[in-house]
Amino acid sequence: MRDGGLQGIDRRGRGEAVREMEFKMERPGLLKEGDKVTVTEGVLPSNYYYTIDPSLAMSGNFPFRERMLEREGVVTEVIENARGFYVRARFGE
Repeated sequence: MRDGGLQGIDRRGRGEAVREMEFKMERPGLLKEGDKVTVTEGVLPSNYYYTIDPSLAMSGNFPFRERMLEREGVVTEVIENARGFYVRARFGE
């Protein structure tokens, strides 16, 4: 996985793309596996970034060509490691 948090885009049997992204969460317990989430898109001069509402976790930066189209997803995993807490969420594209 690259630092921005994009894990990949899969093609599922019905022809729909699925995107899994990683977000940094500052403290535990804000989200759990199975939670439905909505993201807000932020724009920088050459990148987009995404925040799980209401400001629960934030993605890395993504170049314009990797813009996410879907705004609703589901938390697939919450990870705690030496660098902090991370949330993986899956979005249908």
